[in-house]
Amino acid sequence: MLSRSVCDRKPERNGSTTIPTIAVDGMACLRHWYSCKDWVCGGQWREIMDVLKRWVEAFTSAGIRLVFFFDGLVKEQKRAEWVKRRRRVNGEICKIFNYVKAHRQQPGRELFCLPSGLATFTSFALKSLGQEVFSSLQEADYEIANYACQHGCMGILGQDSDFIVFDSAPYLSVAKLQIGTLTTVLYDRQRFCRNIGLTVAQLPLLACLLGNDVVSEEWMQNIRNEAMATYRINHPAPHSGASQGQMVLAVSHLVSSVWDRQERGKGHIPQSLNLSGAQREILKRGLCSYLLPGQEALQQGDIPALPSTPAFEKYVSPEILKACREKHVAVEGFMVYNVLCEGVTECSNTLEDEEDTELIPQALVYKRCRQLIYGLLLLHGHDGRHADFPAVKEWFVYPGHPLLEADMVHPLLASLPCDNPSLDLLWFGSGPEVSALRLTSFLSIFGCLDFSELYGTIEDSLLAALCLVTYTLLQVQTLYEEDADAYLSQAVCVRLKSPQELQQIKLPFLSSRAVQLGSLYVRGLSHLLFANCASECPLPNAALMPWQSFDGRLFHSKYLLAHNYTEKTVLLDNNPSCLSLFLCLKEKLMETCRKRGRILQSGRIAPERNHEAEAGLSHRERHSVSDQAPGDGERWSEMEETTRGHQHGGGRKEKWEAGRDRREFRDRLWEGGGRMRGSQCFHSQPHFYNDGGPLQCPPKQSRSQSHYNRGRYRLAPRWSQPPPPGT
Repeated sequence: MLSRSVCDRKPERNGSTTIPTIAVDGMACLRHWYSCKDWVCGGQWREIMDVLKRWVEAFTSAGIRLVFFFDGLVKEQKRAEWVKRRRRVNGEICKIFNYVKAHRQQPGRELFCLPSGLATFTSFALKSLGQEVFSSLQEADYEIANYACQHGCMGILGQDSDFIVFDSAPYLSVAKLQIGTLTTVLYDRQRFCRNIGLTVAQLPLLACLLGNDVVSEEWMQNIRNEAMATYRINHPAPHSGASQGQMVLAVSHLVSSVWDRQERGKGHIPQSLNLSGAQREILKRGLCSYLLPGQEALQQGDIPALPSTPAFEKYVSPEILKACREKHVAVEGFMVYNVLCEGVTECSNTLEDEEDTELIPQALVYKRCRQLIYGLLLLHGHDGRHADFPAVKEWFVYPGHPLLEADMVHPLLASLPCDNPSLDLLWFGSGPEVSALRLTSFLSIFGCLDFSELYGTIEDSLLAALCLVTYTLLQVQTLYEEDADAYLSQAVCVRLKSPQELQQIKLPFLSSRAVQLGSLYVRGLSHLLFANCASECPLPNAALMPWQSFDGRLFHSKYLLAHNYTEKTVLLDNNPSCLSLFLCLKEKLMETCRKRGRILQSGRIAPERNHEAEAGLSHRERHSVSDQAPGDGERWSEMEETTRGHQHGGGRKEKWEAGRDRREFRDRLWEGGGRMRGSQCFHSQPHFYNDGGPLQCPPKQSRSQSHYNRGRYRLAPRWSQPPPPGT
């Protein structure tokens, strides 16, 4: 391996661009880019925008052109590996919440987890910075290697050993990148081959036998065992390298020994390998995944190809399919291509506490929203009564979901004040009527048609935030007025704060509930983006980006203040303009909720303070949250004193008054053995309605029962026809 200046590398292929170009694996760079101190509260989005700006400027000032690639969709051949990783991350998220609840502070970097939606929003961020960004139609690493090969790039910047295996541009490590000097490590493909005694053509076979995303380690375990046994016989002296290094050398010796010198193609499978028919078939697929166009294949057609038939081509026109493909590749659309052409949507892990049965997983909260978007894409212009009603495969990760198979989710038609238009009219039509129709379609997905009068009178980002908060409150009955205040106040205030001001916000402790609510909001923004793209962008996509309406640290501070009896003036940073705007937004939210029969209850939650974390803080720092006005910090002390009184038998009246509203609200939800308003019946286990009505959570259980049902979310029997929200 060599350490050298990236600037010293020049394009080596004839006919390549004269501008030094690096193909960047965007997914591999996410951890490198997210260098923000805070990550557990939902993401420091204005700070990450600053990081990206400086990062891009470092290369462009050196005369280097960057071309970014992001994963478009996980292919089915890699789904098993994807599921395995998602399950592992679920375990890590459990550790994060256990730490937050035990220590009331963010865990160390050893439990670091990327904020939800980072990949999606980072691709749009880079696009807004004027960069060339592509979303893949095939495997992203394949498209990166192919682009770099065809365009004579000076290198591929990423963190994936597959870029050594591909016969493409030099592979540069993003993990070793020093952005200040533009130096990194170059993994020399030729030198690597000399060290292990193989040729470049033999690297794909080596990679597959060792295990990759296509050929799992389990498939070739017997081959590796035999190779290791033979290697130890021929090399009895202990090897100086690590066990993994010995395995690479052992399998390399095997590949070299069985390689047919008459067959030098990259897709060659030696006949002497002791493989079953199934092993040989999976190995063939693995080898073909490394063959770029123009390189020798096993037989014609082995090069990975795009799917020839879109999943739902009979529901939409060819023009729609062509447009959504182009928008997907150019990062101008989100999830629409996945639905129409692949028939699959997916969502990775989210910071959600599986032990908190009051808060519903985001995948279920936003399911009805997705169903209405599917309906907009597949059923508009139709009566919605097809003999072969379409269903979209969903791979959404949430606590308790085993991910054994995809969920089959059917689309729903939104209730519009006019006839359902065709998707072609919505996408390709023009004129003020069509523009109004796009906005109506977007708002109807979130049940916020009444907000159309706000369009043009408030900022688009605030209109989007209001829609999101309103939808969430209508769906989740265990959200309180203080939660709405926290969401709206931070959306109003974040517009006026610099990244530096946001970094300086003091948090006396963390609330695990606020951690989950922060991630819930960010996932909601991705659904806003999905709905906006499906509606042909009545709002600019830029208005739906998290740095426009959300900051994790700011939200957490507003959450603590809202649940601490803080006056609205203080909650809005003593800014009369912000206060006026906040009150306007909240009035619209409350009005819409009342129309749907959703009465917001007060449910102030005061988490325990972490005295261990506060030990190193000054008295002033311990009692400050965000931009508190003088005197407000003492309320935390008052709450603590009240708690001490409860422990000694005092303050019973105050304790009862503080919790009465919340208990009465919960009792009304679950009176009569689990009956809710009307006559819908709930079972004793956690069930959730989400095909039309709001989602409901179970009452508190005993420790033994809640432990038994921990993390298990089940859908209640669906209504034959979805009732309107609020029934």
